Amino acid sequence: MASKTSHTTTNHDEIRRWIEERNGKPATVKGTASRGDNAGMLRVDFPGYSGDDSLEEISWDDFFAKFDESNLAFLYQDEGDDGKESRFSKFVEATKGDRRKN
Repeated sequence: MASKTSHTTTNHDEIRRWIEERNGKPATVKGTASRGDNAGMLRVDFPGYSGDDSLEEISWDDFFAKFDESNLAFLYQDEGDDGKESRFSKFVEATKGDRRKN
């Protein structure tokens, strides 16, 4: 049985690659954007895994603008315990050590 290993990054290219490899799209929870914002609460929309009625696809530019503005890091897992490709990810508060040049 493979061991779960999680990674944390703020690198935009790494995040986008991981999401797109799993056919995910950048999204926001509908109704959570503040006036003037293009994005509210960030999510990754994986077809067949998310609530179609609760998420709205957004551009990568809007996604990463909100990501950086909110001082987030992306916690993700490449494989699950079963060795299969994992879709596990979440947004966490970035620490000083997480912030690298994007």
